[in-house]
Amino acid sequence: MKGEDKDLRPATDVTRAGRRAEWTGPVVNPPVWRASTHLYTSEAARKAAGKGNADGAFFYGRRGAPTQWALAEALTEIEPGAHGTVLYPSGVAAIAGCLLAVLKPGDRLLMTDNAYDPSRSMTTGLLRRMGIESAFFDPLDPGAYRALFDQPVRAVWLESPGSLTMEVCDVPALTAIAREHGAVSLIDNTWASPLGFAGLEHGCDIVMMSLSKHVGGHSDLMMGSASAGERWYRALRRTSQELGQVVSPDDAALAARGLRTMAIRLERGTASALRIAQWLTQQPQVARVMCPLLPDDPGHALWQRDFTGGCGLFSFALDTTDEGACGRVVDALDLFGIGYSWGGFESLALPIFPQQHRTAMRTPNRGDAGARAAIRLSIGLEDPDDLIADLAQALARMDDS
Repeated sequence: MKGEDKDLRPATDVTRAGRRAEWTGPVVNPPVWRASTHLYTSEAARKAAGKGNADGAFFYGRRGAPTQWALAEALTEIEPGAHGTVLYPSGVAAIAGCLLAVLKPGDRLLMTDNAYDPSRSMTTGLLRRMGIESAFFDPLDPGAYRALFDQPVRAVWLESPGSLTMEVCDVPALTAIAREHGAVSLIDNTWASPLGFAGLEHGCDIVMMSLSKHVGGHSDLMMGSASAGERWYRALRRTSQELGQVVSPDDAALAARGLRTMAIRLERGTASALRIAQWLTQQPQVARVMCPLLPDDPGHALWQRDFTGGCGLFSFALDTTDEGACGRVVDALDLFGIGYSWGGFESLALPIFPQQHRTAMRTPNRGDAGARAAIRLSIGLEDPDDLIADLAQALARMDDS
């Protein structure tokens, strides 16, 4: 944009990034360029186009057009240290694209035990079939993690806070150990986004996000992204193109629109989540609240040290061993939808059973809550007082048969 400034704050960056005049013309947002075929003015122009491979250069629809390029550039601009960003048709496609860009048959991957379940499943499914060995590790046990490097390790996959149980790990320390042994560090940074955690600046080589969550923000699109420095960006781009990955320009336009309000939505969702989490800690039906925003949470000190923001996603365990209790509570809620995903404007509640998705961590749901029924909440933009009232009436019905 005209008069680009340096060192802008994140909330300003998300309103300006990716809005090149040559892509937007006289309007605010890049138009939706729907095209499979890009035409050339001459045979010489066609040949010249084939020699380059960069966003901003027309070639063929699979490489995108201004709608996709603008979104990718905006995501690059808000990710400190990034050279470029690759877009994928879903978050899981982004996970696969990242891992396939780094790993080859015979390699060994270390994956945090509290990773998003499709990430875990990819290691025991697709990667195993490709001849790639994987091992899960406890991200809160650096000694055991370091011991896994007694054999060659190609890559480490991190997620902080961890999926479902929200543990915050020491990302700089874990990536330093990986770097010491020549391993590549990747992180799923969907929870915090670059506005809350600068993954590359904290030692990661590749930062992945599900754009279906905070960036889209309205539960109406599927998309993922991966950002990296020049070396790994080129590997990501090459692998994505070899796999034929492409995102819809209509979805890219929705994601770009959502990006412009992401900072204010994250701020509101984080504040509401903290208030609701604090209220839940006082409820007799609740055994434990898993939320790094809380001062007494085991991960709070690391969150304060490394993060600049949070989001509305956290979990809590009920004070019962009756696994059916979480279903009864969720069914009694009026203002929370029941569904997968999160990060939209609407609040969601989902029964969870973290112990079913852990193999390395000794306390999958934090101490004595490990055997208890649990619920994950995604706090949206509703008034937090209304959400608290809804939770109160639902918790009161926990023991209903």
